[in-house]
Amino acid sequence: MNRGFLYVLVFVVGMASLGVEIAAARLMAPFFGASTIVWANTIGVVLVSLSIGYWLGGRLGDRHPNMRGLCLLALAAAALLAVVPFAAKPFFEVSVDALDEISAGAFVGSLGGVLVLISVPVVLLGACSPWAIRLAVDDVEHAGTVAGRLYAISTAGSLLGTMASALVLIPFIGTQRTFLCFALLLALTATAGLGWRYLAVPVVLAGVIAIPIGTVKATDAGDSVLWEEETEVQYARVVEEADGDRRLELNEGVVEHSHYRPGSFLTGNYWDGLLVLPLAALERPPRRIAILGNAAGTAERGYGHFYPGAEVDGVEIDGQLTDVGERYFGLELNDRLRAHTEDARPWLQRSSGDFDLIVVDAYRQPYIPFYLTTREFFELARERLAPGGVVVVNVGHPEDNDDLEKVVGATMAEVFETVVRDPVKDENSLLLGAEGEASSKRLLANRRLLPPELHNQAAIEAARLEPRLAGGEVYSDDRAPVEWLIDRSILGYASGD
Repeated sequence: MNRGFLYVLVFVVGMASLGVEIAAARLMAPFFGASTIVWANTIGVVLVSLSIGYWLGGRLGDRHPNMRGLCLLALAAAALLAVVPFAAKPFFEVSVDALDEISAGAFVGSLGGVLVLISVPVVLLGACSPWAIRLAVDDVEHAGTVAGRLYAISTAGSLLGTMASALVLIPFIGTQRTFLCFALLLALTATAGLGWRYLAVPVVLAGVIAIPIGTVKATDAGDSVLWEEETEVQYARVVEEADGDRRLELNEGVVEHSHYRPGSFLTGNYWDGLLVLPLAALERPPRRIAILGNAAGTAERGYGHFYPGAEVDGVEIDGQLTDVGERYFGLELNDRLRAHTEDARPWLQRSSGDFDLIVVDAYRQPYIPFYLTTREFFELARERLAPGGVVVVNVGHPEDNDDLEKVVGATMAEVFETVVRDPVKDENSLLLGAEGEASSKRLLANRRLLPPELHNQAAIEAARLEPRLAGGEVYSDDRAPVEWLIDRSILGYASGD
């Protein structure tokens, strides 16, 4: 009976160990982003913590070879897991202020503090498996068999915990309650080995799960959060400003991914440039448009209004953002304006093509899909264009850092005869790739093809238009170190360099 209980315990411990790793990365994403820096730190801390736990558990198991001690250890781990999402918040607040002030020491220190909070319960979870092996082994002759069986069961639990956390718990109940659910399951298992007198711990945890969850992050004065949720892909929220404008923020919220201005189809942001820049190369208004990275549909809504004869396909990997667009950003889908919940490149590969305009707006700082920055991707985009069609790419980047833009410009130049840029904002540049001429002169001449509301925007765009930046490495599907490029720029920003 004791060995059967040990199997159950190590299975639940395995679930909690890897489930918490996934939840920890999502816990930090609204504040630190989902870059490889965050993932590498999270995975590294979990592995180091488990290693320390294995060593500690072996020693404790030899000194206290009894079930009660093991169950108390698991119960303590459960209690600490429940504390993590609440205790981490002060560190997050310090982190945000530090990043705003370009204070590298405070930024790194607060990030390290959050990771330490996560590491302590993981150390205790790691100690459970070797302690359980010590209790399960009756004789040396069968030690290998018993140890192998326990580790196999623990690994199976880790697999289930990973899948449950990523695919079920976080999308449906959120990150905070994911921590609490793993803590509750672990506490119930430990209580089964300790007796009913310890039942108060899982009862308290169950009560905490029922507490309503408030807004994850604070907003600026005058702003209000209309909606926020952990989608299957990311953390997202809609913020309404004091003047009624709305913006869509993802993860750490460094940039906005959609914008809505009541009573207008213009935003005062780079989306306005997307509406007119294609006319620097096209001979007529676009009739078929594909938007890769549609978010809540700001660009699709604008194209639908200013080009009433065009068919627009908006592609967004996170389908919940499309729903948000219809609810909060004035997006009205119909037979002419269509939405597709798919990854951009596979969708483009399967599409029938013949697009006059392909917009790439899927570069989400700090995470950028490498397969949308390569020569092979732009070759695919060129193949899906109608004769004379163009590709426009929005390259978001930190201020005073144009490394990514140089790379994208150089890679596009391998495929397109002409590549020009519009430095529309300090944090955004629009790159246009065309087979023929693309110039300010042509854009000004084509103002007559645009609605009067866009004439001034076309003139502004034409005045900024210039050749692409020189330099930059050409990326390919085989080698596209975009994560390294972005992580380096993030570290440079945090250090004030």
